[in-house]
Amino acid sequence: MLNQYDIEYIIKCLKDGKRIPEEYKYDLFPTVQKEYELTYAGKMRKEDILSDTDEISNVPLQIEKTYNGDEHPSALEDWKNLLIFGDNLQVLKTIYYDKDPIIANKIKGKVKLVYIDPPFGTGDEYDGNKGQSAYSAKRKGADFVEFLRRRLILLREVMADDGVIFVRLDYHFGHYIKVIMDEVFGKNNFRNEIIINRFKRQLRNLKQFNHATDVLYFYSKTENYFFEEITIDRICSFCGAQREPQWRGMHSPGLRQPPERTIMGKVYYPPKGRHWSYTQEKIDALVDEGRIRINEDITYTNILGERVIGCPEYLQTEEIPVDSNWTDLKGYVFASSYPTENPEELLKRVIECCTQEGDLVMDCFAGSGTTLAVAEKLNRRWIGCDIGKLSMYTIQKRLLEISNSKDLNNPKKKYKKNARAFSVVTAGLYDLGKVFSLSEDKYKSFVKNLFDIEDIDKRDINGVSIDGEKRGYFVKIYPYWDEKMRNADVDEQYIMDLHRNICDHIKNRFYIVAPANNVAFVNDYYEVDKIRYYFLKIPYQVIKELHNQNFKKIKQPQSQNQINDLEEAIGFHFIRQPEVETILSKIDGNYYITIKKFMSDYIMDETGEEIGNFESLAMVLIDNNYNGDFIMKDYYFAKDLIAMSKKSSTSHKNISSDVRSDLKNANIINVPIKSPGEKIFAIYVDIYGNEFKEEFSLGVK
Repeated sequence: MLNQYDIEYIIKCLKDGKRIPEEYKYDLFPTVQKEYELTYAGKMRKEDILSDTDEISNVPLQIEKTYNGDEHPSALEDWKNLLIFGDNLQVLKTIYYDKDPIIANKIKGKVKLVYIDPPFGTGDEYDGNKGQSAYSAKRKGADFVEFLRRRLILLREVMADDGVIFVRLDYHFGHYIKVIMDEVFGKNNFRNEIIINRFKRQLRNLKQFNHATDVLYFYSKTENYFFEEITIDRICSFCGAQREPQWRGMHSPGLRQPPERTIMGKVYYPPKGRHWSYTQEKIDALVDEGRIRINEDITYTNILGERVIGCPEYLQTEEIPVDSNWTDLKGYVFASSYPTENPEELLKRVIECCTQEGDLVMDCFAGSGTTLAVAEKLNRRWIGCDIGKLSMYTIQKRLLEISNSKDLNNPKKKYKKNARAFSVVTAGLYDLGKVFSLSEDKYKSFVKNLFDIEDIDKRDINGVSIDGEKRGYFVKIYPYWDEKMRNADVDEQYIMDLHRNICDHIKNRFYIVAPANNVAFVNDYYEVDKIRYYFLKIPYQVIKELHNQNFKKIKQPQSQNQINDLEEAIGFHFIRQPEVETILSKIDGNYYITIKKFMSDYIMDETGEEIGNFESLAMVLIDNNYNGDFIMKDYYFAKDLIAMSKKSSTSHKNISSDVRSDLKNANIINVPIKSPGEKIFAIYVDIYGNEFKEEFSLGVK
């Protein structure tokens, strides 16, 4: 309680414009205190985390693509599994508010199991399977603890009352997160600290032991939750080696009533001071299974003082229940070449022990997609979320090729089933319905603002109105305000008609702005007579009043060691297509995509520094045998491509850590195409996650 002196002191601080000392925090803003809690700078109140604020906002979802039909049947009526691109804090907030039509009444309160393997906030670099630097988990200290705490609070809110959560962590911050999980879920709902393997280093001359294990913290939301006993082949309790079942004495210390048991038609009393280990019903069942014998080589004195020849024994089972030591499983694998990929065997054990078929499983740090792939194979429904484009395309590839992956119960066989229906969803975009219904002048003004289109004097080319210029090239805004055009498409016929009228009066590039639903092309441009018609697509849902919003863009990595440098989105983000110029080259019999120009649509970075050619390139994703559905076969970070151009080793040791500086000095960038088919599809991603898509045709080979 505040005394009079405290009150006067606080008033004086306010009048003098001074900061109120931290120790008054809970007196001024009292909350119901837990038995204990972890205190640190920047810890947000639970009430604020759950409220809709600029810092933690719920955002709308937009379906980018759905895989369904005969090849991908639905798991349940009115349900498709969800793969969501976006900041998981915003996604969880949207699920918590439960209003978005894509997820309303489908997820909140229905998630039976959450598994997350967040970056550990350590700064440690992990090695990939080819010696490359894989990633550096940069979140440290209180920032990391609070980063994860906010997500844990929201995860608890969207879980079913009988739901459970598993969180993978290491020795750096595991003990802090354990305290946080006690706060969030209640220490009475802590179930296990499970020991699992990790990347093992054999470092010498240390003054401590090498770290060999990580942990899984297993909590339930309430006392009521599903748990299925998992068994493994019997192993030695001391060395861990597999061993055959052995015959064991069937008595234990202490007295029980009644003491006698009937075994194979004869009444036996236990040795003095002991009791038979099993009930009569259990003994009868063991006799039927052939797992009870009388060992005539053993004599003992029973509780009646009688000398008995032959002591009952039982045969151990071939299997034993799994305990909290899971070091029989691998720690990480490299099946998808994605850093820190959890093994499917680990997720199989997690999912089978706490869910049943049809239950909903969530992983909001989806990474390589192991949780989703295993949930798919075990006939569970799933939701995955990640902030990385590489993760999105890695997971899509994994799901679309899941029939060729290994069967969980028999790794020597293929799974041989297609993934059930799933949608790829983007988070952070607002409904543009009102914008699309604006008058012509207001609609054009809004669109020009979105795409930085410059106004020009009114111009008409053979009846085609020109609405502005972008980087010196003419722009045509598709007349969506005209109801007659709303059901028409920007298709090949539209482009050919346009081309006939304007081709002699424009440069080699022409921009067309249109709603994404009205653009019939997968490519981001269509070329006719060496003139490229570029499409600036407006998603049906975009940022609400973008020009009045402050927002922080989600950054994408330029090298593998940046994959888990976590970013948090603030506000919303609009897709602004980068400008890309390429040619397909053949050098010494090998095909390359030669990038001559790559410019982000953002001219300045966050510091106000101008972004030059190539500086904003994050990665290039390749499908070398494109058949209509993009399935990533190869990916190259900007750092990889710079290393190749310098003919460097794959370790990148002679490449500057400042990737942007290396990119700035590049003249061209060659992207190798391995074993190309008739068609190649490339996706170029900038550091803000914007994509430019391009298809190449090699013809019949």
